[in-house]
Amino acid sequence: MFSRLHPDFYFEKFDDVTVEFLKENGIEALFIDIDNTLAPYEEARPDGRINSWLGSLRENGIGFAFISNNSNDERVKIFNEKIGAPAYHNSKKPFAKKNMDLAATALGAKKGSSAFLGDQIFTDICAGKIYGVRTILVPPIRDKKNLFFRFKRALEKPIIKSYFKKRKNI
Repeated sequence: MFSRLHPDFYFEKFDDVTVEFLKENGIEALFIDIDNTLAPYEEARPDGRINSWLGSLRENGIGFAFISNNSNDERVKIFNEKIGAPAYHNSKKPFAKKNMDLAATALGAKKGSSAFLGDQIFTDICAGKIYGVRTILVPPIRDKKNLFFRFKRALEKPIIKSYFKKRKNI
């Protein structure tokens, strides 16, 4: 029932997605969400852990771009200022084709060798599915507690449960 919403892969945290895993799966480019995937909303700049992971990707020839729904252009610019990756704010995920096309062009990325990494099923995973790339889900780092996010996370729970049930039966 939920299989169309299942991610292709699930990891406990972003840096569990290793260069070795990406290479084994033929992934040469990542579209990456920022907020709650790499850093909490409150952290304006990437910390050493994020910089180390992104540096490892870059050193190993894996391109990446930030695809954020954050409407605050400054948030994305400040986060990316020392990284210098292609970065797009207000992407309108899951319907982020325009910004994902721009990112793919900037990276020279092909859909068959790309993936989307994010923490939300209805934005990040659906954006990747709609765009035609593989998807990687991580749990949110520190979730917002407003009614909208609590409702959205409640809707995600049966999908995630279904994903793990299906994986167990493979």
